[in-house]
Amino acid sequence: MPKQPAESSSPSTTTPDNSLGIGRRGLCADCQYAEVLLPAGRCEPGDACVRAHSGRQIDRFFRANPDHAAAYLKDIFWERRAIAVRYSPLALIGPLMHDSDEVVRRAVAVRLMPDELRAMIQDPDREVRITVAQRLAPEDLLPLAGDPDYMVRIVVARRLAHGKLPRLVEDPEREVRKTVAQRLPSFALHYLLEDPEPEVRRIVAARCLPDTAIQFLGDPDWTVRRAAARRAPRDSVRILLDDPEADVRQVAWERLAGPDDAQ
Repeated sequence: MPKQPAESSSPSTTTPDNSLGIGRRGLCADCQYAEVLLPAGRCEPGDACVRAHSGRQIDRFFRANPDHAAAYLKDIFWERRAIAVRYSPLALIGPLMHDSDEVVRRAVAVRLMPDELRAMIQDPDREVRITVAQRLAPEDLLPLAGDPDYMVRIVVARRLAHGKLPRLVEDPEREVRKTVAQRLPSFALHYLLEDPEPEVRRIVAARCLPDTAIQFLGDPDWTVRRAAARRAPRDSVRILLDDPEADVRQVAWERLAGPDDAQ
């Protein structure tokens, strides 16, 4: 369910019954900023207002007045806290990595220094962990290789050092293994030679060393055989001239009619 806005815990956000209005009798009533920021053009009802229940208006207010953001880090309204995190000094936002709202924690994960993000590796929200995986130093990613959410593991597979990628070759999710197949060096693709998914084997057949590609010329999936026909040594593809799939035979004929690999 969508989040419902709550009133701010800051004294400046206590509004009268007509709080949906604007001006002196609406959101500006009793506002601590009405006497200073409003005349200076640094806030405006309906456009840049910290009292509004509009993320766009709150963001515009803090963008114009970043020195006021820290005062709202404990606000009762989750969206004010999340936006305040974007503009507050880094030294003050650390405690909000344990905020009750995942949007606030995600805003924290976007801003913290990478070496501080290790404390958020086990955050209960997948989007927070995805953000952490995107920003952690590559050498700190391995603990997330076993994350229960496959989208987190995909991010890890995209960023993990090549030498640690074999940790994911038996991942239960096909998309994770596809990412691994796209990143492993050609000489290391032997880890995925017998992957159960044709989509993974097709990537391997297209990227592995030519001599390794020979092993895919008899693959049960024709798209894998076609990829192997383009990669394997020229003379080895003769066995595909009688392949039951026309596209595979066509690639084999083109290879044999083309220049020798050694040239």
